[in-house]
Amino acid sequence: MKPKSIKIIYWVTTGLLALFILPGIFFLNSPMAQEGTKHLGFPHWFSMEVGIGSFIGGLILIIPGLPSRLKEWNYVALGIIYLSALIAHLSVDGMIGESFVPLVPFALLLISYIYYHKLYPSS
Repeated sequence: MKPKSIKIIYWVTTGLLALFILPGIFFLNSPMAQEGTKHLGFPHWFSMEVGIGSFIGGLILIIPGLPSRLKEWNYVALGIIYLSALIAHLSVDGMIGESFVPLVPFALLLISYIYYHKLYPSS
């Protein structure tokens, strides 16, 4: 694959992921977010922690030039968030379509991660 194609795939998936993550900081206290947290049985402070952490993670994804180790751990942390969301939804709501929504950003995260290493192989 050409380096230009690798760069395009990396930035498109990373950009889409950032567009999914970053606006969430503005909706942490929205009634919908609070109801969703309550529905899953989590305390309000937990949703704040995950929301702020996700926002920071989204910034780390799109800021170029940060240390590769920081990027690596960021991918791990975001992956844990999405897989935990999947588990939480499955355990509360069961096998319904909405329970699998966290797999969409997780898939984008995986593609971004794979192409990050193709773009920066020494990282």
